[in-house]
Amino acid sequence: MKAVRFYEYGDPSVLRVEDVEQPTPAAGQVRVRVAATSFNGVDATIRGGFMQGPIPVTLPHTPGIDVAGTVDALGADVTGLTVGDQVIGFLPMGGVGAAAEYVLAPAEALTAAPTSIPLADAAALPLVGLTAWQALFEHAKLTAGQRVLINGAGGAVGDYAIQFAKNAGAHVIATASSRSAGRAETAGADEVIDHTSTEVSAAVTEPVDVVLNLAPITPDQLTTLITLIRDGGVLVNTTVWMPAPSDEDRNVRGIDLFVRSDAEQLAQLVAQIDAGRLRVEVAGRVPLADLPALHTRAAAGELSGKVIVLAPAAR
Repeated sequence: MKAVRFYEYGDPSVLRVEDVEQPTPAAGQVRVRVAATSFNGVDATIRGGFMQGPIPVTLPHTPGIDVAGTVDALGADVTGLTVGDQVIGFLPMGGVGAAAEYVLAPAEALTAAPTSIPLADAAALPLVGLTAWQALFEHAKLTAGQRVLINGAGGAVGDYAIQFAKNAGAHVIATASSRSAGRAETAGADEVIDHTSTEVSAAVTEPVDVVLNLAPITPDQLTTLITLIRDGGVLVNTTVWMPAPSDEDRNVRGIDLFVRSDAEQLAQLVAQIDAGRLRVEVAGRVPLADLPALHTRAAAGELSGKVIVLAPAAR
């Protein structure tokens, strides 16, 4: 089968498209015929060697944390899945990824794919959708009527976070660049602040209950966001290399989010898609052979929105 792998850490030039042996599922595993994976920023940080502590991988390594595809073979002791099922999942970050024609997945990481969108497009959901959901509802405990500031809302996580917060009845303030402001408005933000031309701290004139930081800002900028939160509120930070600050005097908590795979939560998001309450936005689609070029575009800051990577058609 075709797969993309890298044998050493480095820039996108280390990625190679090559022929590898098709894997055989062990007990508890499922082999998935990949329809698509997606590009996530963490793929680049793993490839660059910057995550060797928290996310160690075995070289050569195939990237691709998200998967959408069809169950092709079952290992021993797998129940609840059948060959031919269309599934999606968030694969183990340190394991072999889905930038290939086939991938092995833990059975418990998979859930039925949405039926209302193309199977390949569903690869745009797992990692970023779960990040947004866990940030807002597991950690921030967001409820109807609250005010939430989503800082750096122009990307894929922000798109889902805006939709989730609006569906929950919150008032959503989103920061985005002029290039992505329209996407934040389409997702349903009540207010959009262009952070490239306006100081966020000056634009937010009333306290918020929750700040979700998705942007790679400076520690000083992150600390400033704390001042926008009402007493007893919470800051959830996804840039985990920079610890979230707290304000103990005002009981404002700072939480660093480490997203985890959760098939039950993912099934809830799938149900929202099929009910028409959650929109999956795909900014681009590229073939597997173009994954190295996609990493290069990402490194140059040329990506806007979620790009999926299509596996070769079944032969």
